[in-house]
Amino acid sequence: MASVADQLDKVLQKTARIIELCNALQEENDLLKLENQSLKVALDTSKSKHIDLEEKLKVTKIAKSIEGASEKSLDIKQKINDFVREIDKSIALLKK
Repeated sequence: MASVADQLDKVLQKTARIIELCNALQEENDLLKLENQSLKVALDTSKSKHIDLEEKLKVTKIAKSIEGASEKSLDIKQKINDFVREIDKSIALLKK
């Protein structure tokens, strides 16, 4: 039968091991939280780019649908391009 001192020593060793494991898990948790935050920022950026590209695609489709040789369609294309530039500037200002 083990003495009380031996049992206490085993309990202390196991407690120290549990504390080490807890600290290691806490560090891993902190790293995972940072990675999660980074991925959320990347996702938000990707979503924003996706929306911008969808808008540009819509404008391009509109421009192609009115494409023609007449001066009127060239004026419309120019206005659409101006709108796109203005929207891009607004988005850039909003991101700041």
